[in-house]
Amino acid sequence: MDEPFLRQLLFDVSKGDCDPDDAVRRLRHLPFADLGFARVDHHRALRQGFAEAVYGPGKSPEQCASIVVELLDAGSGPVLLTRATPDQVASASQAAADAGYGEASVTPTGEASVTPTGGASRGAARGATGSLSLAAWRPAPRRPGRVLVVTAGTADLPVADECRGVLDALGFSPTLLADCGVAGVHRLLASAQELQDADVVVVVAGMEGALASLVGGVTAAPVVAVPTSVGYGASLEGVTALLAMLASCASGITVVGIDNGYGAAFAVARLLR
Repeated sequence: MDEPFLRQLLFDVSKGDCDPDDAVRRLRHLPFADLGFARVDHHRALRQGFAEAVYGPGKSPEQCASIVVELLDAGSGPVLLTRATPDQVASASQAAADAGYGEASVTPTGEASVTPTGGASRGAARGATGSLSLAAWRPAPRRPGRVLVVTAGTADLPVADECRGVLDALGFSPTLLADCGVAGVHRLLASAQELQDADVVVVVAGMEGALASLVGGVTAAPVVAVPTSVGYGASLEGVTALLAMLASCASGITVVGIDNGYGAAFAVARLLR
């Protein structure tokens, strides 16, 4: 239950279009809805401005579908299903369509390896199998804010795509600058004006993660750095890039977890609220 939904409910009660008992029944679900296998946090949109997302790994397609429909029923803002397998997306899409919420926009976000417990983990660089996607229903209206998403290499695009898909669902229109790593720094400097004009820059980089420091030194905009698991042995599946970004000499860089394009997008949304 988000703020627009709550305002409309109170308005309907005041106009006599909604029975007070019915309003009380709806408000009983305000803290959370207990689905047995999950407690869906309906209060989060009021606290933070955005509803909780559905994290696909470890959930069955049926569980994903139930949570997605519950979130759609109880609010008016965007609903996201992240790191989802094709079966999870298909199940949630069918359930949402049956409930009258239409089709989801689906953004491919890379590959995943299947774990013994039936969940999925990021693992494109480790012989992974199976595709992951971001599914989004009921995107927010367009909002101001010039967001630039910069990748060090083409291999970083799956994480950048996750970030861009979430940003788009939240109402932003991010611009992508791909393959601008420090091994060919002239590629980044060719877009120096775009870096200067941005309100927020997201830097997605693996290997040694140096791109975040470089971008942080040439723009006054807040920089959100996303280390990725891309790289050779000494990159330690993203740990090297993570530590480099945390130790950056460019002051004030925000760093999220390895491969966490979703978290980077929400950091941007908090900055630009």
